[in-house]
Amino acid sequence: MTRCSTHLAMTAAALLAAPAAAQTTLALDPALAFADCAGRYSATMEHQWLTAPPLSAGTASRRAEMLGLLDAAADPDRQGALLHRRIEAKVAQADLLARGTFSRDAGQAERANRLAAAQLARCEALLLS
Repeated sequence: MTRCSTHLAMTAAALLAAPAAAQTTLALDPALAFADCAGRYSATMEHQWLTAPPLSAGTASRRAEMLGLLDAAADPDRQGALLHRRIEAKVAQADLLARGTFSRDAGQAERANRLAAAQLARCEALLLS
């Protein structure tokens, strides 16, 4: 299997597993799921400030909802670990968004955009559940 097809297969598997992974993380540790999504919404909002300003208000609203869920679910003794999780998720989402927007490799850009969208869809599912 070539490097490109291996990467494509891994991306497809991640896209298919995202909703199941969200539910598993939520069931095992809701605070981690909420921290992850808060970070992803933060990165998306900041990216939208540059690329699609009108969309950023809706993302900011969903980010605020996720932060409210995180505050409700978080154990005060875990604040540092949860902040770390938020930052890791924000960096990961920002990387996907940057690759999706600025990569000169159309295939890589498409895969990054799909994975970034799948990660946000997982977070949307948490808000709707």
